[in-house]
Amino acid sequence: MRFLSLLSVLLFIYACSPSPANPHPRQRPDDETPDITLYKDSNAYNVALLVTDGVYNTELTAPYDIFQHTIFREGIRPMRTFLVGPSREAVTTFEGMRILPDLGYLTDSLPRIDILVVPSAEHHLDTDLENEELLDFVRQADAQAEYVTSHCDGAFLLAKAGVLEGVVSTTFPSDRQKMRDMFPDLDVRDDVLFVHDGKYITSAGGAKSFEAALYLAEHLYGDSIARSLAGGLVIDWELSKVPHLVVE
Repeated sequence: MRFLSLLSVLLFIYACSPSPANPHPRQRPDDETPDITLYKDSNAYNVALLVTDGVYNTELTAPYDIFQHTIFREGIRPMRTFLVGPSREAVTTFEGMRILPDLGYLTDSLPRIDILVVPSAEHHLDTDLENEELLDFVRQADAQAEYVTSHCDGAFLLAKAGVLEGVVSTTFPSDRQKMRDMFPDLDVRDDVLFVHDGKYITSAGGAKSFEAALYLAEHLYGDSIARSLAGGLVIDWELSKVPHLVVE
């Protein structure tokens, strides 16, 4: 019996000890110090995807899938994707998925953001538009980003932050008139899935978020890379067949 008791204790200690392959047990996200040196490589685009409670799955995962897969293509400046939330505490999507942001805009020093992605979230038509900390993050990221993209009602957040002044844009089809009513000085377009004006790409969202993300990939890397990314996700991609507007 003594032998079995000792064996049980040893097994318990072994099970709770760090393994050689993972020498540091997983801590709570806010107990870790993020290593932002990972994002200092100028040979890659840093792509920050904004996640808040109520974010819609597709408008987050569609651009994430397209952009993340660029790391598997040779001869291009790939995209290094990371999620930014208010903190590194879990956020819950509208559909109920729990997601851990990599960095928090209220809690961490953030790396350079080359591309900002603003997916739609449940409260982008109401309380999020009164969240000054969130709006300040959007403004700060916009000031340094080479491209800013939104999907569905993410355009409302950009508009409230004041970064779409003088920019042609679009949003979720049934919310376009609401966007005109809330922001009467903006030029909001119908009958397109996305609009590219300057560094801003705004899209109708939903499953069409894939098209807007593929467009940016084609804009940066060319048609063959965009088709390769689309093919890897079994998406038919031909830009000329996608209703869109590029403002010259």
